[in-house]
Amino acid sequence: MINEDTPAVRPPVLRPGDTVLLVSPSGPTSPERLARGMELLTGWGLRPVPAPNAYARHGYLAGTDDLRIADLNVAFADPQVRGVICTRGGYGAQRIVDAIDMAAVRRDPKVVAGFSDITALQFALWRGARLAGVHGPGAAWRDERTPLRSAESLHAALMTTEPVTVEAVPTEETFDIRVPGRATGTLLGGNLCMIAASIGTPDLPDLTGAVLLIEDVQEPPYKVDRMLTHLRRAGALDGLAGVAVGQFTECGDGWDTTIVDVLSERLGDLGVPVLGGLPIGHGPNQLTVPVGTQATLDTTTATLSTTPAVQ
Repeated sequence: MINEDTPAVRPPVLRPGDTVLLVSPSGPTSPERLARGMELLTGWGLRPVPAPNAYARHGYLAGTDDLRIADLNVAFADPQVRGVICTRGGYGAQRIVDAIDMAAVRRDPKVVAGFSDITALQFALWRGARLAGVHGPGAAWRDERTPLRSAESLHAALMTTEPVTVEAVPTEETFDIRVPGRATGTLLGGNLCMIAASIGTPDLPDLTGAVLLIEDVQEPPYKVDRMLTHLRRAGALDGLAGVAVGQFTECGDGWDTTIVDVLSERLGDLGVPVLGGLPIGHGPNQLTVPVGTQATLDTTTATLSTTPAVQ
């Protein structure tokens, strides 16, 4: 039985020769978008295989709910598949997570990588199997946004068992968001919109003692304020150990109140360390971090350090 005291499950590290299934649990993609990601993964010695419905399209979804959950459950049940890499985010993961074959996930844990809307999938896998995951770029790769350093970061998180350390970057818009201190706890979270959308569902994790990771894209300051206020009023942020603030991309243009203003105000009085400027999210030079593993946030060294998601 999975409960809040169940330890995290770290799936096996990916090795050269391993098959990874490329799935689209959320928004649609195309063979052209996926070609570069497959080239990258092949260069690492992996065998990337698009799932049967990876290129399906149903409006703003990557195929119907039945098709998308079928691909996920095939990936979790097939012993030849050693990793699951989502093609992209978008929207749609929350529509299918209740139909995940959690028995298959628990029987043969596999690393699941993705970000943005994939936060909903990783929350569900944490709830149902205590599976640690990888918050990083999807397989629909864009070199202009995720250059060599981004690729190296994802490779290290998937194919090595080394700890991961991300340093705050002075050129990141959120760099000045800081409440001094040092915090240690399980790193949980990801996309702020998906975290807020999990309120009232079984998937919002108990964040007591956790380091919360937040990032987002194209959300104006007042909407970020609303999401953080909702989380606060729901009691979801009570007992946090710290907050790791990633990239808030295209979130402030044309507003008198900046995204930095909002984040500083709504996070600054929680009484926990807060570190901004982390290149994690939708912006250029996105780096990868494990989620569901032990992390240390240190504002003196301006770093977020985590144990690996794989073993």
